[in-house]
Amino acid sequence: MTAPDENSPPAPVPPSPDQVGGPRIGPDGPRSRHFPPRGGGKSSHFVPRFTLALIAVLAVQLLLIGLDAAFPPDLSKAYRSSPVALDRHGAWLRALPVEQGRWRIRADLERTDPSFVARLVALEDRRFWLHPGVDPISLLRAAASAALHGRIISGASTLTMQTARLLEPRPRTLAAKLFQMARALQLQARFSKRETLSLYLTLAPYGGNLEGVRAASLSYFGHGPETLTPGEQALLIALPQSPEARRPDRRPAAARAARDRVLERMVAARLLSAPDAQEASAEPLPSARQPFPSLAWHAAGELARAAPWDQASVVSTIDADLQRRLEPMAAALAKAQGPDAEVAILVVEAKNRAVRAAVGSAGLSAAAGWMDMTRALRSPGSALKPFIYGLAMDDGIVAPDTQLDDAPQRFADYQPEDFDRIFHGPVTMREALIHSLNVPAVATLERLGPEAFEARLTGAGARLVRPQHETRDAGLALALGGEGISLRDVAMLYAAMADDGLAKPLAWTEAEAAERLTDSGQRLMRPTSARAILDILRDGPPPKGRAPDALTRVTPMAFKTGTSYGFRDAVAIGVAGGYVIAVWTGRADGGARPDMTGRDAALPFLFDVADQVGAQTRAPPPIPPKSPPTALRTLQPVNAGPRLIFPPDGATVVADGYGAASRGFVLAAGGDGLTWYVDGAPVPNDPVSGHPLWKPPGPGFYRLSVVDAEGRTVQAHVRVLGG
Repeated sequence: MTAPDENSPPAPVPPSPDQVGGPRIGPDGPRSRHFPPRGGGKSSHFVPRFTLALIAVLAVQLLLIGLDAAFPPDLSKAYRSSPVALDRHGAWLRALPVEQGRWRIRADLERTDPSFVARLVALEDRRFWLHPGVDPISLLRAAASAALHGRIISGASTLTMQTARLLEPRPRTLAAKLFQMARALQLQARFSKRETLSLYLTLAPYGGNLEGVRAASLSYFGHGPETLTPGEQALLIALPQSPEARRPDRRPAAARAARDRVLERMVAARLLSAPDAQEASAEPLPSARQPFPSLAWHAAGELARAAPWDQASVVSTIDADLQRRLEPMAAALAKAQGPDAEVAILVVEAKNRAVRAAVGSAGLSAAAGWMDMTRALRSPGSALKPFIYGLAMDDGIVAPDTQLDDAPQRFADYQPEDFDRIFHGPVTMREALIHSLNVPAVATLERLGPEAFEARLTGAGARLVRPQHETRDAGLALALGGEGISLRDVAMLYAAMADDGLAKPLAWTEAEAAERLTDSGQRLMRPTSARAILDILRDGPPPKGRAPDALTRVTPMAFKTGTSYGFRDAVAIGVAGGYVIAVWTGRADGGARPDMTGRDAALPFLFDVADQVGAQTRAPPPIPPKSPPTALRTLQPVNAGPRLIFPPDGATVVADGYGAASRGFVLAAGGDGLTWYVDGAPVPNDPVSGHPLWKPPGPGFYRLSVVDAEGRTVQAHVRVLGG
């Protein structure tokens, strides 16, 4: 073999097994050249698989979201429900019926007895707060029970599934049950648990045209669901399962049996003691439905209609007690003034513009009683004259003692005359306003400028509307009621005058009233001008037969009347005691009423309303007992044992507080050596009087016992409310 020449190319290197594609043999056996050494294979497989899993999960989620968007639950029935308009203290004013006259009233968990909510959930869906709308544990239990017995023994419906069924009723089939489950998952994805529970308590049927726990509680028990006895709770839990078959007003035996079964379940679930259940079982069933309240019919209905669908309660500024006193007064006045007469009243608290009473008509049975005359555009007559003089004082045109001429005058094509058609010659501005003279007011408006006057009232929030045939600019007839304005806007303007000339909108809810206290408002006139005008209006002569206001009030009422052309409208507005009171009488159709002036037809009524604004709450007179108290029905023989006097068995007492904050109840009984117990705990004696003094720790039902020296006992079951 010859040696290679140094200039010849190098000999080729033999390829390794890896280079020729063959397997390489190592200590761990053959290994492919396409894969990394052992130790990195698991992570290399995990990453793409995890990514694929995430993509799959995301795809499923997108599919579910798409299906949910394409087939959302039908919430139209929930939208077609009514909130409750409440007065400032939470008293029921009015709710609205929905389709076919059904009372579907929105539930308000904040105004529902919490013990009722807890017992409802515990009995109907004890894992309600945990599951996503469908309870898998209940489903497995129901399926196993059905397989074991060959028939359905127990259901698996959750409260969310029942809500889905109430929203979209379907025949009771397996397909319908699966549909409810899907809808329940959708509902729970949209609403919180409390919102879902509120939705169920809004839609639950209670017999007849009653839907929702608020409608049922008010109709059957005469009160809202804020406080419910155990018997009332049991009935409200039992009714939705078979509302028509268990109606207490039509099928009392079935209703009682259903209520007692729920009470037994409460005892078994340790939600109620056996003695309390026995007492609840003795509660009488409602024998008839009670009517729904309809106070402040127009204003409360307006607030209820304006509430968003998810608002259950609207707390208005209305004072139910004042409203309850004024409505029959309006009806009586309308009756006295003729068959077609109507009456409207507004009472506004000046500092926060809260409307404390709003009577829109003389009653729904009166002519056009469904119309809210506080909103109607009517002529104010002379009621805007104080603002003419107040703004003229702002502009330096007049002062209270400026001399004006009350004599025949022509202003271009307009020639006013006084109401009594008698001219008084030279008068001061004060006298012209007190006696509501027309010519001085028109002359002052001419100096002020009717367009400027209209613009300033409009800027303060009032809406002035000219007659249809008047298309030109504002004219001097504006001084005498030549443009229409609502009673609400008149009250708003006078409230501005009562607040040193600062205009703010009227407040119809307590939330709005709180905002008005900090609202900067719109300056209508200077404080000095507003106070001067009110001082002048306080000197007006009172109505016939009425003592001067200075003798009957700490601060006399500042008032002004107005009579429209043709005696169509009679208006009177007053400011007294921090309130603005506006009353209107007339015909809803705008017909004339001869000789019905603001001074004769409206002013006396204004003073009557003012008396009611400052009046205390009128409690009905006590009903004399038809029989003596239980402890005194018969003469007890000597040594007959203790005699219970207060509280008697079955009584309901109202506490002023609970625990140490309460004044407590002095317990009374006849006998010797008496010892009192409440639910087995001794009652201490008051250190001052020495009498047993019981201070309940909270609302609810209590068992009181009194034992005499010989061990004889008498008991009473008492319910405590209030606090």
